[in-house]
Amino acid sequence: MTAVPDPAAVQALLDREALRTLIYAYCNAADRHDHAKMRSLYHEDAIDDHGAMSSGPAMDFIDKLPEIQAPMEILHHNVTTINLALDGDYAEGEVYLIALHRVRGEDGPFDVLVGGRYFDKYEKRGGVWKFAHRAIVADWANIHSPSIVDLEHPFLHGAHIGKPGPEDPSYGFFRLLKRVQP
Repeated sequence: MTAVPDPAAVQALLDREALRTLIYAYCNAADRHDHAKMRSLYHEDAIDDHGAMSSGPAMDFIDKLPEIQAPMEILHHNVTTINLALDGDYAEGEVYLIALHRVRGEDGPFDVLVGGRYFDKYEKRGGVWKFAHRAIVADWANIHSPSIVDLEHPFLHGAHIGKPGPEDPSYGFFRLLKRVQP
């Protein structure tokens, strides 16, 4: 006799996977400076709290991203531990991250490597999970000034080099993973 899967357990798995996909899409949108994609990940009335950088309506944060990201030569967000709790069409997540930022400064580029967590509240509306509230918490930071990133090293000679925006090599490589058009 074949066991019948529990529909609630199957739905929970589907919801968890949808939330993971949302979390990963955020990293991609941030790193590629894809503001249209970023906007699609939040509910219209969502809140985003990036501390002094921006705290309030997520759409206001996204409107500020071109200015915030302008000096950032490299953004590289990596999520590690993802803790999720679901309650119907509402969920919460504590998402660990390590993010490298290479920033153009007055005295040349510098690196900021941040370890922290996202505190997330998600809502499924119309069958789609999106961020309802996202806050970032920094647990540690490692600053290198001047930058220790060396993309000119002979080891990388001939390598494809990632870039923010539509010039990133991924957009010419993939057919399915495309930049969101505004």
